[in-house]
Parts: sequence; C-alpha cells; structure tokens
Amino acid sequence: MNPRSSTCLCLLAVAGLAACSRQTSLQAGKSTADSRQNGRATIGLAISTLDNPYFVALRDGARAEAQAQGLNLITVDAQNDAARQISNVEDLIQKHVSVILLNPTDSDAVANVVGEANAAGIKVISLDRAVDGATVSVSVASNNVAGGEMAAKALLARIGGKGNLVELVGIPGSSAARERGEGFDEAIKADPAVKVVAEQPANFDRAQGLSVMENILQRDHDIQGVFAQNDEMALGAATAVNEAGLKGVAIVGFDATPDGIAAVKSGELAATVQQKPRLIGKEGVDAAKRLLAGEPVPKSIAVPVSLLGD
Repeated sequence: MNPRSSTCLCLLAVAGLAACSRQTSLQAGKSTADSRQNGRATIGLAISTLDNPYFVALRDGARAEAQAQGLNLITVDAQNDAARQISNVEDLIQKHVSVILLNPTDSDAVANVVGEANAAGIKVISLDRAVDGATVSVSVASNNVAGGEMAAKALLARIGGKGNLVELVGIPGSSAARERGEGFDEAIKADPAVKVVAEQPANFDRAQGLSVMENILQRDHDIQGVFAQNDEMALGAATAVNEAGLKGVAIVGFDATPDGIAAVKSGELAATVQQKPRLIGKEGVDAAKRLLAGEPVPKSIAVPVSLLGD
C-alpha cells in the first residue's frame, strides 16, 4: 500500500468515527429532549379509560398538580383495552418519560410492560388499581376492600337485613373489581337472611349495567337490592329497575361521580361509596415529583373513602 492510500484510509476512518460520534450525540440529545420539554421533566399517565367520568376526574387532578409542580404530563387512554394499554406504556417508554403513572385496565396484563419500564430505568406508580406480578415504586389507591364492606353495610341497612341481592362486577382482572367484591362478599356472608342471587360482570360500563340488569330481571323480579361496583353500572341498573316497574329496590354504587352524587340526592341510588379520584391523581404526581428529587416516598399511599347517602 502506498503512503497516499494509507493517508486516505486514515482520513476516512477518522471521518467515520466523527460521524458515529455525532450520531451518538444526537441520539442522546433526542433522549433528553423526549424526557424534558422546556427544561421540565416529563411524566406519563397511562389511564384505563376516559369514557368514565371517574377517570376523567383522576386525569384532571394529575394534570392540575403537574402544572403546579412544573412537570409536563403526557396522557394516553387505553379505552379499557388491555392490549392497547400495553402499547401505550411501550410508547411512553420509547419517549423516555421520567416516571409513568399507571391506572391498569387489567392488573395482571400490565406486569410485563411494567417490567420493561423498570428495566429502562423508568419508575412506575400505580393509581387506583394495583399491578399484579411486577414491582411498582409507589401505589396510590383507595381502600377498595373497606369500600366494598361499607357498601354492603349500607345495603343491608336499607333492605332491613334480609332479601335477595344482585352484584354487578367491574372489569374481571382489575384489582378494583376484585377488592370491592371481596369486601362486599365478606360483609354479606355475615347475614344468613341475605342471598346474592346473581353476580355478573358489566365491566364498569353504564350501558352494560343496563343490559345485564335487564337480563337478570327477565329471570327474577324478586330483588330487594343491588350493589354495583361503580356508579356507571349502578345508574344503568337503576334504569333497568325503573323500566321494569319495580319499586323499593335499593341500589348502592361506588365512586361518587357527579352523576352518582346527583342520583343519590334524587333518590335514584340509595348510596355510593365516595372516592376522591382528583386526589388520587394529585397524589400520584406529587409522588412522581418526590421520586425525581430523590426523596423518600411511602410504598403505599392510601386515599380515604366515605359513604354518601344512607
């Protein structure tokens, strides 16, 4: 090889190294740009659905606190589809957000993608519902077991401690449905004069609450009370009961959404277990801010529940 050829090859090698260095620098810059906008850290909120006013309130609480804390917030809506939520979280990982707030559609289904976030160095905070099979940095939720027990006691008092009940279950696989059902069922078992004659899922949806309750009433009109694991299903059940011409059926919901509160005031619902979704969203963002600052944060943050109505 002549000296001139050797010199050319060296120059090409140096140029190639410089190009690689520039590309690496650009990629690092893109990563930083994704996680920070205008010098502010970006966090993601992966929410189960924005078709439910409860989760709209949770989103609004998170959004207001993010603005107050000087954080950027990216919200993605799974529309109650577990596969969509997994894809949403993967997108947030690709955007290199600093923390992910996760309100699971399905507590089991998100385990793997939470593991992916952890592997990427992104902390995950669960909101309202637990994550099963993976580690989160913080869990912010109401005590759903206590809320289910509270609903049972309200319903038992309203029907005089005897009669036939219907239980409308939320999304199977969600921790909220499991825990609310656990609290309710344990309290009901203590009273032998009460029988749960139907227990069916309606997926936390008003239209499904209506159709499921209609189907139950086609088989059996001897119903004294209904526990619906959220207000949307409770309102659907109330419509079915009214259309069937039944009187005196006590219906208890859960969440205390604006529509649920109005229904309690009008007498359409006997009671609802009052959660604080805006506070859950606020507490989630506050926990994210403290994690980013390296401050200690409790593994579990409990948001209190109370009963509105009887």
